[in-house]
Amino acid sequence: MFMTLSRTTMIALLAAAVALVLPRPVAAQPPDLRSGEAIPRDLREMYERGVQYLARTQTESGGWTGGGNEQGPGLAGLGLMVFLASGEDPNFGVYSTNVRRAVRSIISGQNANTGFLGSSMYHHGFGMLGLAEAYGAVDDRHIWPDRKDQRGIGQALELAVRAAVTSQKKNSNGAWRYSPSSTDADTSVSGAVLVGLLAARNAGIEVPDEAIDKAIAYYTQMTSSAGQVAYSGIGGFDDSLARVSIATLVYSIARRKDLPQYKAALGFLTGRLEQPAQGWPDYSRYYQAQALFQGDLEAWEKWNGLLIRQLKQAQRSDGSIPGQQGPALGTAMSLLALALNYRLLPIYER
Repeated sequence: MFMTLSRTTMIALLAAAVALVLPRPVAAQPPDLRSGEAIPRDLREMYERGVQYLARTQTESGGWTGGGNEQGPGLAGLGLMVFLASGEDPNFGVYSTNVRRAVRSIISGQNANTGFLGSSMYHHGFGMLGLAEAYGAVDDRHIWPDRKDQRGIGQALELAVRAAVTSQKKNSNGAWRYSPSSTDADTSVSGAVLVGLLAARNAGIEVPDEAIDKAIAYYTQMTSSAGQVAYSGIGGFDDSLARVSIATLVYSIARRKDLPQYKAALGFLTGRLEQPAQGWPDYSRYYQAQALFQGDLEAWEKWNGLLIRQLKQAQRSDGSIPGQQGPALGTAMSLLALALNYRLLPIYER
């Protein structure tokens, strides 16, 4: 009889086997960069309670209710990533049914003609990100076992990329706002879409360099010399940690750390590690965790310790973590901020 092993167990066994046959390297990778590091028990338990909450409250159709307009492919994409980051095998593990439901929900919410996901470019960006993280990890044969006519993850992701690029071409700013036909842009929506595109590119989907370059150019125009990032239009710089985190993150994963705007934005963040977010805390910490991890590990470690203490206090007895758009979105974004400790999602690699 064969036994199915979780991804975390397989990684550990492989590492042990390699260690027996290979000489010890002279200069090993710093231990704080490795996947599969020992996770403190209290953090594991907090993450598991949150995952169980999302598993219990997921609908049969694969999404989550509550939170007003935030229902749809975007929330399904974030929830999907929470399950993928848990360390369980996405095809046969404890949460494999939840993974399949979430993927089906995202693809079912896609316009087959335009490739557009959901009701806004926020949904499109986060849904595209979820598909990109699932691509190559989740077996398509388990998604639609009885419906061979349905799109697979790769097909849906390619369509989503095409929709994002088509939308950008209509926009004089080279970025995005709420509607795929919007002619104005903002740095919040654009962050959701651009990270989704970068994740798709990392997964092997063709994304035009021109699309990435135009979006990064938009962010450089919106970043002040002090590292502040405006929301929309000209000027309007303030101390929004969420927007500064978004800009820092997209510069990082687009491999543009050479830009002075990146250095200014990262400096702004690292100089305010103990400053609480002004509004939308779950949204802010989702991006702040990734931005600091990509930019400054020492700063991330300090901030991560503060985050763990905050979320321990915030987590409710049912495992949920409150958010301004409902407990499902608040829990998903907060858990993904913690998921940097696991480092299993491809988008979380440095």
